Amino acid sequence: MQKILMVLTSHRALGNTGRETGFYLSEAAHPYAVFTQAGYEIDFMSPAGGQPPMDGVDLADPLQKSFLDDSVVAEKLQQTLTPDQVNPAEYTAIFYAGGHGVMWDFPDNNQLAQIAATIYEGKGVVAAVCHGPAGLVNVTLSDGAYLVAGKTIATFTNEEEAAVELTDIVPFLLETQLGERGAQITKAPNFEPHVAVSERVVTGQNPASATPVAEAVVEVLSQRAVGV
Repeated sequence: MQKILMVLTSHRALGNTGRETGFYLSEAAHPYAVFTQAGYEIDFMSPAGGQPPMDGVDLADPLQKSFLDDSVVAEKLQQTLTPDQVNPAEYTAIFYAGGHGVMWDFPDNNQLAQIAATIYEGKGVVAAVCHGPAGLVNVTLSDGAYLVAGKTIATFTNEEEAAVELTDIVPFLLETQLGERGAQITKAPNFEPHVAVSERVVTGQNPASATPVAEAVVEVLSQRAVGV
C-alpha cells in the first residue's frame, strides 16, 4: 500500500493573544478520508513529535467525528513521527495540513523542508492547504531553486488573514512570502474553495479547499501511476 505523509503543527500559542491554536481539524480529517478511501495509508508527522495541538473542532461534522473516533488515528496522533524518524523514500506524497500554528514551526524546519524536497525530486507530490503552504516557503531543490518558484500556488490569502483579524499576529503574511519566493498566487473570494495544481505541487486556499485539494492529489498520483 502506498503511503502519504501528513504533517501537523506542534505549535500551540497564537502569538501574543493568549489564545491557543494548532492544526485545523477539518484540514486533516477531510483529506484523511479522501486519501484512505483511495487506498493510501497515512502517517502523521509533526516538528516536535507526539500529540499535536488541535483547533477548529466541530463534532457536528461527521468526517471530523469519525477521524477522532478512529482508534488507529488516535494511536498515530499520540505518537506523531518527528522529521528524523521519517524516510522520505517510503512516501508517494507529503501533505501539509493548516491551522495558524504552522506559521511558527513549519517554515524554518530544515529537516521538514528536506523531506518535502526529497519526495518531490523522487517524482512524488507535495501538497498543502490553507496555512499549510507555510511549510513550502523555504523548501529548496537540489539546484538551489525554491520549490514554489514559478509554480501556481493557492494559499490562505492576505484578505482572509485580515478577515480573521490576525494580520498583525502571524509572524509573516503567507501569500506575500510565497510571492517573494517566486510563486504565482491564485485566489478566489474569501473562504471559497480554490485549488491549484502546478506540476506535482497541489495547494488549496482555505479550510473549504481541504477535500478538493486531497481529491486533486489523488488525481495527480493516479495520472503519475499510469504515466500521464
